[in-house]
Amino acid sequence: MTADLEITRLRESGGKGFEKVFAFLRERLLAGSLRPGDRLIPERDLAAQLGVSRPILREALRALTVLGVVEIRDRVGTIVRRPDLSVLNDFFTFAFAQQSDVIDDVMQARIAIECQAVRLAAERATVSDFERLQQALARIVETIDDPDTGGVADFEFHRAVVMAGKSETLIVLHDSMSGILMRSHRGRRELLQAFDTMKTYLIEDHRRIFDAIVGRDPEHAEKVMREHFAIGDDFRRRAAIGESGPRSAP
Repeated sequence: MTADLEITRLRESGGKGFEKVFAFLRERLLAGSLRPGDRLIPERDLAAQLGVSRPILREALRALTVLGVVEIRDRVGTIVRRPDLSVLNDFFTFAFAQQSDVIDDVMQARIAIECQAVRLAAERATVSDFERLQQALARIVETIDDPDTGGVADFEFHRAVVMAGKSETLIVLHDSMSGILMRSHRGRRELLQAFDTMKTYLIEDHRRIFDAIVGRDPEHAEKVMREHFAIGDDFRRRAAIGESGPRSAP
């Protein structure tokens, strides 16, 4: 689609001015006709082309600056930026906070992300990834009695797994949920402190994940990760109903 046809379609499409501005930038970015570092045409010209008022255009552009899509510079104009993907964390935190079953939903997404990531990590992890994972594992051992620092240690280990998978998409998705995941890790640590067997499980199970990655066995790595989640779910269920006592790992 040529630029002129694209502008004509957007002007005739109706809808809110915001939507026209967002659609224009989205389609130009996807088409590659706008790239990070490019400057948009002057506001007056862009507003006329899209058929929106300049105040509406300015408000839409300010909203896009919050997302990190553009940057408005005095005496320069509006510059296209590489989006700041960290804003997704805040977005998901606010969006999920309105759902009562948010933790369960996030856990399902987390399982899908980390099980794929651990397979990739077994194939792609570098020596520096092994070192980062080993340090994170040592931190889990050091913080085993503290739900606060221990929750952070758990999160950092699992994030190191995702990072080792070298998939930008999985990293972005995992990072976008980091605030909720951190809260989830801490909450599980508090619940599971009631179990004497928990400390041994927590250390040994994370070590099994580490060994599977170092062993370069994607299928085994995924199997171990899924077992890790299943055992964790069982401990949480038993903690919730006040059950205690030893349990054998699968």
